[in-house]
Order: sequence, then C-alpha cells, then structure tokens
Amino acid sequence: MERIGFIGIGTMGRPMSANLVKADYLMTVYDVAADATRPVVELGARAAGSIAELTEASDIIFTMVPNSPDVEAVVLGPDGIAENGREGVMVVDTSTIYPEVTDKVAAGLADRGMEFVDAGVGRQQVHAEAGELMFMVGATDESMARVRPLLEIMGDTIVHVGPPGQGIRMKLINNLLAGFTNQASADAIAFALKLGLPFDKVMEVLTGTAARTGHLSITWPNKIFKGDDTPGFSIALQDKDVNLALRLAESIGAPLDLGEATRKSFESMIERGYGGKDFSAAFAAACEKAGVPLPPPGAEKG
Repeated sequence: MERIGFIGIGTMGRPMSANLVKADYLMTVYDVAADATRPVVELGARAAGSIAELTEASDIIFTMVPNSPDVEAVVLGPDGIAENGREGVMVVDTSTIYPEVTDKVAAGLADRGMEFVDAGVGRQQVHAEAGELMFMVGATDESMARVRPLLEIMGDTIVHVGPPGQGIRMKLINNLLAGFTNQASADAIAFALKLGLPFDKVMEVLTGTAARTGHLSITWPNKIFKGDDTPGFSIALQDKDVNLALRLAESIGAPLDLGEATRKSFESMIERGYGGKDFSAAFAAACEKAGVPLPPPGAEKG
C-alpha cells in the first residue's frame, strides 16, 4: 500500500486527510501551524516536523495550501519536495493557484523523475467531511490510474479533464462561474426584497425556473439561510480565485464582460468586512448595500 503525505491541514485538508487515514492508509501530515495536525494525528496519522521529513516518508504527497507562492515553495523551494524526493514520488496538488505555476511545478518535478497531478477540488467543507468532493484532474493516464483510488476515498465525482495543468484550468473556470452566479443571485434577491416581494415567494419562483443556481438550492440554504457565515469557502478565497481566472483570461485574450464588475463587487465586500465570511454571505452584503434586512433563518420557507 502506498504511503501518503498530506501538506496543509486546514479547512479542506483536515477532512480530506482524515478520510485517507480512516481508509487505513499510512499517513504523514505537515502544516506550518503544528497544532492544525492534531485532529488527524489523533486518528492515527504521524506528524512530520518538516516537508523534508514528510517527503522521505511518503510515496504520494497531497498539497492543499493557500496560493501560488505557497505551492511553489513547498514543492520547488529549499528543503521542499523536489529537493528531498526520489524518482517515482507523486505530488498531487489540490490547491487553487495560477496555472503557470502549476506548469512550472510539473516541469520541475518531471526533471527529477517525479510524477505530478493537479486535482482541483469542487464543493465545500461539508462535502469534504462526507467524502463527497468533486475532483477536476490533470494527469497522464498512468498517474490517473495510480491516484484514482485515493481520490475516490475523498470524493464521489472524479473528472479526468486531460494532461497535467488541465485540472487547475477547469477549476478556475468553475470558480469563476460560481463567483458570477453567487454575486448575481445576491444582487437579484436583495433587489427583490427592496421591492417588497416576500422572501419565501421569491425563493419559490427562483428555484423553480432557469434562474435556479447551486447557490440558491444548496450552498445558501446550508449556510447563510441558517444564519451561519463561518467560512467553508470564504469571500476572500473566492475573490482570489476570480482574480486568478480573470488574469488567465486576459493572458489569452478571452473576453469576460462580467469580469470587472464581479471583481469590484468582491473588492467592495472585502472592504466592508466580509472577506473572512462564507461566500454565501454575499447575500448579506447585498442586503446591507440595498438597505434591507437579511431575512431571518427559515424565512425562505415561509
């Protein structure tokens, strides 16, 4: 059985790594905040004191860290995975980063005889806990066959998009559209409330037509409609992902007419203190801006 390493034991990394431990894989974990590894260690994982130590103890290493510089440092930096790995080690990056960095990391590992997979994660913390994530994967066919059994422990939908680098590109498209529809839904419903339309009737109509989105039917009912704005996926992170996608679009000349408006909406929310809240709190931010109260928990049901 392959020995697994997991770097980045945060909101998503903790349940993802925990599910691998529960499946009886020999697991080594590392996080810059040492206390973050405790819940997974209590399940049976071993905490490493450094990336080098984790690399030496692992055959397949997952990374789930905040941004492009973090991935580059973990993999290609001094005392990183590439420096301490051996031929045949596989790195599976599940972070959301700029694709040029993904390509650089893949090339750097290939130069050392190591494998690379980018496996963008779809869905949220509740799905990570349940082992019901979606993975958008960039990998060779051989690497895909090797990593698929592990992804199937953490997720229930595995989409092999193409070769290395294609997974993260698909993830940015997904998160860009999620950002667009999240903001559009928030603005439209706040507008409806400003008109005095009853919230439960607004929701009945908008979830029964082509206006329905995953935000209205899944994510918002599980978070902001319950009065819970603790971040499963924060507005600040969605802002980061939208900006990564817009940067990528600009680099290839792809028109995104909604891009700048969405960017400004997220900047405004962060300036008003919403950055650390769950991305469903875009609805609360829109209500505040429109001067209408956020409906109380349960109001969407009448």
